[in-house]
Amino acid sequence: MSLRLCCRPSFCGFNNKRDLLSSDLAANQLNNPMGKWFSGVKKFIPFKGYVKLVQTTARISFPTISSDIKDKAPSDLLSHKKAVPYSDPPRMEDVESLYQFFDKSTKLIVLTGAGMSTESGIPDYRSPNGAYSTGFKPITHQEFLRSTKARRRYWARSYAGWRRFTAAQPSTGHIALSSLEKAGHISFMITQNVDRLHHRAGSNPLELHGTVYIVACTNCGFSLPRDLFQDQVKAHNPKWAEAIESLDYDSRSDKSFGMKQRPDGDIEIDEKFWEEDFYIPDCQRCQGVLKPDVVFFGDNVPKAKADAAMEAAKGCDAFLVLGSSLMTMSAFRLVKAAHEAGAATAIVNIGATRADDLVPLKISARVGEILPRLLNVGSLSIPSL
Repeated sequence: MSLRLCCRPSFCGFNNKRDLLSSDLAANQLNNPMGKWFSGVKKFIPFKGYVKLVQTTARISFPTISSDIKDKAPSDLLSHKKAVPYSDPPRMEDVESLYQFFDKSTKLIVLTGAGMSTESGIPDYRSPNGAYSTGFKPITHQEFLRSTKARRRYWARSYAGWRRFTAAQPSTGHIALSSLEKAGHISFMITQNVDRLHHRAGSNPLELHGTVYIVACTNCGFSLPRDLFQDQVKAHNPKWAEAIESLDYDSRSDKSFGMKQRPDGDIEIDEKFWEEDFYIPDCQRCQGVLKPDVVFFGDNVPKAKADAAMEAAKGCDAFLVLGSSLMTMSAFRLVKAAHEAGAATAIVNIGATRADDLVPLKISARVGEILPRLLNVGSLSIPSL
């Protein structure tokens, strides 16, 4: 379908800005460059020193989504209401402020947090709808290492939830951030997230807290891809794995294997099905303990990563936080260091953050709703390919 816009944007056929943004998602799921969404725009000129919309005519086309692409892309920003905290659509003045922040910087560092991933349906910990609100307590590094039972519980639940976890798709925020990065508006990106959605959107950030896509030995350091580890778990536990893969999550019969779906997408597994018979593969080199290559609670960020992130923070002229409450010291110390080094600092996040008293520009908005609006503004405009 197409819309004809004249003078001030009047989004006919849409009830509000979010309805329009949901159409943006359709374009994302077809992997269309964002610059292709708009065609026939006659003129843009700056306002208030930056961007002003004048009377113009534009035709905006939104492609339809075929059934096979819908099947491949189950992630929908507006369908994850439980994962994403409520926020009003971003105001024009917020878009302008964020545009100015980008436009004035020459060496911009971006730090992203769980608020990016919630828009893809992956729950966070600390938001009002996060895992902590349900009483969930994540495993600690110390508990994982000392307790065989804890490791069995962790890997059983993680194996069961892997298929759903990897089905998540990059959001409009991930896609927009990648577009800005490729256009040279971002010098370096750091993420607290372990889901590699940034990579799937085309970015290559420093993974401050590691990634669940790699499994590593805690003894010798040998590592292997997570998919290979999943295959090993399946080979050692064939009947258990078969029950997982054919699971009717709502079943109360024996076929349910004592499992039921949790509201946040994890799989809750009856203890009797993993406490005794569930086998965890050992390191193939030294028979050591294997764990996901992530920084669990109670552990420290590897020194090389911490040093690289700190060096980037101290050397930038602007530091932008997207979707993070900055409650972990490993993240907070970076924005604090950038601020103390004289860099401009800003945060886009729903809810309070640890650096609210430190950062002069704080915008309460969904990252996936505000970033795409920068792609057709002034010097940040991303040309059609």
